[in-house]
Amino acid sequence: MLVSIDTPYVDTSAADLGLALGDPELPALAVREVDLPGGVRLRLRLLGASHQVVLGGLTETVACLPGRPPHLPGTLHDEPNGYRFTATVLRPPGGELRARVAALRAELADDPYALVGVFPGDPDAVTALAVRPDPPDGSVGWRTWHAYPQTNELVLTETVVALR
Repeated sequence: MLVSIDTPYVDTSAADLGLALGDPELPALAVREVDLPGGVRLRLRLLGASHQVVLGGLTETVACLPGRPPHLPGTLHDEPNGYRFTATVLRPPGGELRARVAALRAELADDPYALVGVFPGDPDAVTALAVRPDPPDGSVGWRTWHAYPQTNELVLTETVVALR
């Protein structure tokens, strides 16, 4: 689902992002409920240049977190809780960011398991979330993309959570 956001894109960069688990739900600009086989329900929540995913009692927030130093780990594995997170920051050469964002928007526009927010002023200012339709057995997974055209950065995250 592709949504146009009325709120201007926050002038931030990948360096401003942090990861939080278990925080309360923050005000969202758009929400998409996703029902998966086996009665699994996720809420994809677009916060602006950031996101939240809610799965049962787990809330994953990738955002500029007030009062906390920014820290987006490259990897976080919490094996006892079955949580695995990875993040990569890309700085594509030339006009490659524009091409990547255009391809992402086209790929996810009609995806029933995705939410894409496009912000006013720059068609490359995008935050997108997509549930993986084919996670490994006994798990659920999602990917996110945060495009920062003002700094030529694309933040990619991937999360896999073991279902109990």
